[in-house]
Amino acid sequence: MKQNQLGTSNLKVSEICLGTMTYGQQNTIKEAHQQLDYAISQGVNFIDAAEMYPVPPSAETYGLTETYIGEWLKHQQRDKLIIATKIAGPGRGFKWVRDGAKAIDRDNIKQAIDDSLKRLQTDYIDLYQIHWPDRNVPRFGQTVFQPNQLEETVPIAEQLAVFADVIKAGKIRYIGLSNETPWGVTQFSNIAKQLGLPKVVSIQNAYNLINRVFDGALAEAVYYEEIGLLAYSPLGFGFLSGKYLNSNPEKTRVTLFENFGQRYRKPKVNEAVKAYVEIAKHYQLSPAHLALAFVRSRWFVASTIIGATTLEQLKENLESVNVVLNKDILEELDKVHVQFPNPAP
Repeated sequence: MKQNQLGTSNLKVSEICLGTMTYGQQNTIKEAHQQLDYAISQGVNFIDAAEMYPVPPSAETYGLTETYIGEWLKHQQRDKLIIATKIAGPGRGFKWVRDGAKAIDRDNIKQAIDDSLKRLQTDYIDLYQIHWPDRNVPRFGQTVFQPNQLEETVPIAEQLAVFADVIKAGKIRYIGLSNETPWGVTQFSNIAKQLGLPKVVSIQNAYNLINRVFDGALAEAVYYEEIGLLAYSPLGFGFLSGKYLNSNPEKTRVTLFENFGQRYRKPKVNEAVKAYVEIAKHYQLSPAHLALAFVRSRWFVASTIIGATTLEQLKENLESVNVVLNKDILEELDKVHVQFPNPAP
C-alpha cells in the first residue's frame, strides 16, 4: 500500500488509516483484534483512536477503544506502526472525562496523554490531536458561527507550549488538529512559527462526496502551511454506500443509536447519493469503492480513515486502493457536486 508523508513530519502513513471508534461498543475485543491484524496484513500502518471512543460516548465505555488497541499493540513491533489518538475538548458535557474538566490546558493535556499511554500500553504516541477546538466554532455538521456564544478559552500559545513540553519528554512525537477551521489552522501555524513551538502536521476533518467544504478555504490553508488532511467519514456515515436509499438496514450505527447520523439526514442527500450510485454502476464500481477512491484522489489528503463493524466491510473498503478514477469519472462526479453542492456539510 502506498505511503504518504504526513505534513512536514517524518511520518510515512499508509494511504488508508484504520479508524477504531466502534471498538468497545459495536465491536468486541476479539473482533477489534481481527480487524487490526487484517488491516496490518494489507499494508496499513496507521491506526487512529481517541480517548472518548467508542462512539456514541458513555461513562461505561469511555477509553475502551484505546484499551482494546493496547492489548493488541503490546504484541506488535511498535516502530512499524503509526498510532494516533486525541484529547477530548470542552463543550460536550462528558462528565466522566477527567471529572468534567476538559479545557485544553496543561493539567488536562498531561493527564489525558498519560491516561492514553497507559490504555494503549505504549511509551509514546506518534500523532496527538485536539479532537475539536477549545473555543466555540461550528462543528459536527453545524454551519453557523455564533459570536454571541463565545466563551473563555485556553490561548493557542498556551496549548502549544504544553505540547512542546510533552514532545520534549518523549511522550508524543507530533501534534494535529481535528474539526478545525481555516482561522484555527492559520493561528496554530503562525503562533508556532512566531514562538518557536511545535508545528501542527495534520488536520482530521470530515471529507466525502456529499461534504466537500474542505475544498475551499481549508484547502488553501493546508497548502500554504504544509498540513495533511486525515479525511474521516469518507463514506458519509455509510450513506454513500447506497445502503440507506431504500431501507434502514439493521445493526448499523444510524439505526442502532437514536440521533446518530443526523449530519447526513438532510435535504438533497438522497438525491446526491442516488446520482453517485448511478455513476458507480455505470463504471461497474461499487458505490463504496467510488466514494473512497474519490477521497484518496484529492491532493490534500494524506490518509483516508475507514471504519468497519465487520471484517467483510473492512475487506471491501481496503480493496478500494486498487481503484483509480479516470478523468471522465471525476468530471461526472464534479457535475453532480455542482447540482447538489455539499448537502451534508
